[in-house]
Amino acid sequence: MTMRLSLRLLTAVTAVTALAFATAPSAPAAPDSARPSLAVGPQYDTAHVYVTPGTMDSFVGSWESTFGGTNTPQATVDVTPTPSLTKSELILSPVGTLSVFDYQTPAPYPFGAERTGWLVTDLDRGVHKADSDGANTVVTPFADPIGRDAVVQFPGGIDAQLYWHTKAPSYPALASVPENRLYLPSSAARSFLHAYLAFTGGRVVSDDRQAPGAELGLPGTSYRRIRISSPFGDTSVAVTDGHLPYPFGRESTGYAVNDLATTLTKARAAGATVLWGPYASPQRDSAMVQFPGGYIAEIHDGGSRS
Repeated sequence: MTMRLSLRLLTAVTAVTALAFATAPSAPAAPDSARPSLAVGPQYDTAHVYVTPGTMDSFVGSWESTFGGTNTPQATVDVTPTPSLTKSELILSPVGTLSVFDYQTPAPYPFGAERTGWLVTDLDRGVHKADSDGANTVVTPFADPIGRDAVVQFPGGIDAQLYWHTKAPSYPALASVPENRLYLPSSAARSFLHAYLAFTGGRVVSDDRQAPGAELGLPGTSYRRIRISSPFGDTSVAVTDGHLPYPFGRESTGYAVNDLATTLTKARAAGATVLWGPYASPQRDSAMVQFPGGYIAEIHDGGSRS
């Protein structure tokens, strides 16, 4: 997508090696496990934020007043394979990178359903690997003003955008790695995990089949909570029956902070609304916050207690 971070190649040698493979048909292709990782780094993986038209500036100001960070200049561009127009900015904050879109035309399907954009070292290989690992390509590769993109969907209806940029920038590491937050029915959990772990190169950090439902606004119940770590960042999967109170399931990303109470005070002062919490669970204190423009985020303290 536009105004996001460009591809940071691992090294010049990697690029030369990749070119050699591409131009030497007699050489056998290296097995995928022997190739460089598709992921570049979590600071290059962006939460996709589609704000209510006309609220871009208020959202960006509120976010940066809450978490700090900087943003790129606003641009108006077409970043989809069919004609559309959106204002776009990139926010570089210590807790995560956000691609913000304020569409001036209706957003073409299926854009807006993707939760995140993942920078990959090789877009075509990324699409091939996603298909091989059990995901589906719902938008085949297309050119945007500064690179190429595709959208893949994992079992359970989880969309992610893969992107590659022509010019490679360099950005500092994050202070904390954001958490991709997914909600799945039990019937999709097994196939999702198979595809998602294979594609991301991730591992299951914890799998609690009796996590307290109060974490999802449902005291007295339980749900299955799976936490995953991968080169593409962290993921929290909630396997539920879908009987969720608002706003659970509306958030796409969780952000870790050093002091939750202080952060919530800053958020309120910056025009955000605390929709739920703060709640102290056995693992973490957390809250659900809506920023101007409609974006809902989970915010939690950075110190896990288990």
